[in-house]
Order: sequence, then C-alpha cells, then structure tokens
Amino acid sequence: MRYRKIPDETVRRLPTYLRGVLVLSEKGLKRVSSKRLADLLGINPWQIRKDFSYFGDFGTPGVGYDTLKLQKRISKILRLNSNHKAVLVGAGNLGSAVMAYGGFSRYGLDIVAAFDKDPKKIGKKKNGVTVEDVSKIGGIKKRKVDLGIIAVPVEDAQVVADDLVKAGVKGILNFSPRHITVPKKVKVISIDIAMDLARLPYYMSAG
Repeated sequence: MRYRKIPDETVRRLPTYLRGVLVLSEKGLKRVSSKRLADLLGINPWQIRKDFSYFGDFGTPGVGYDTLKLQKRISKILRLNSNHKAVLVGAGNLGSAVMAYGGFSRYGLDIVAAFDKDPKKIGKKKNGVTVEDVSKIGGIKKRKVDLGIIAVPVEDAQVVADDLVKAGVKGILNFSPRHITVPKKVKVISIDIAMDLARLPYYMSAG
C-alpha cells in the first residue's frame, strides 16, 4: 500500500515509534497508551495520535494500542515487513563502525556486501562481510540489493551514487558531506554528523 500526502516529519518519526514499541514489547507489555509511548520517547502524546491518524485507526480510545499489532502495522507502513539487503561502499573508520552496528537486523535490514578501492582493505572481513573491489559493484544487481550506504570521501560520493543507481539500488543513506544527485525514483537520506554537531552550540546558554 502506498500512502500519499504524508508529511516527511511524520515518516521520520515512524521508526522512532517502532523502536519504542519494540522496547515496550520486549518488556512484556501487551498494550500501550499514547502517553506511555510518548513518555518513553520524549514526544507529546497528541503528536503520536496525529501521526497515526494519517494511516487510519491504530487503537481504541481509553484502551490503547496492542503492541504486537502496532509493531506489525508500523513495519508494514515502512515496508519493513520484508527483509531488505544493503550494500556499504567505503570500509574506512566510519564504514567499519556502521557495519559493526548490531541494530539493523531487528528492522529486517542486512548489510550483505561491502566495497572499497583501497587494496589494503579489499579481501579483509568486516563483521563477517568480505570487502570487495569497488570496481565490481555492478554485480550487486544479481544479489537483489535495494539499499546502499555511502561512507566514502566527498570527492568520490557522486560517482559511487551513480554506480549504485546503475546497479539497481532504490534507496541511499549518504554519510558523505556533500549533496548527491540521483533520479527521482531513488530516495536519498543524508546524514552529516559534523553539521548536526555544529547546530548544538546555538541552543546552549552563553553562560
């Protein structure tokens, strides 16, 4: 099912809600109110109810949400109800840290391949995945990979993005500090850690 006219901010919060529901479910809670979920996530209850309202009825007023059903519903909306294969390009410090992160599997995400152009990295294993020569990235089309992660220097980011698109990737998580252009059918989410950190001092008191 494809949902239309949903604010990007709402979509951005859905994984946060899913994470919260997973935490509460693991604690044995079978039902949860919007207030309980909001308290856990630091979000206003009305915001949660408003976001859910875009997708129909999620729970019963005064009763709350069934945690298992809510988990399945959000996963379906985010299309996480089926596994997605991802490929990482750039096996340096950042890329290695991304591969070592163990939280992807709970969302049905799996990094199945890694690539780099450094001969010293090619052939070595990173978290159980052997680093391959980036010149062979076109081969991921046969592996049915639909997600790409870019963790390369700024000067290589656009070329890597082009290669991922040619290989059939439909979504890219970009850690490189530069804007990359892709066809409209491909979704790019960019994360610039330095820029996000640079915003923090603005909110700090001068004292």
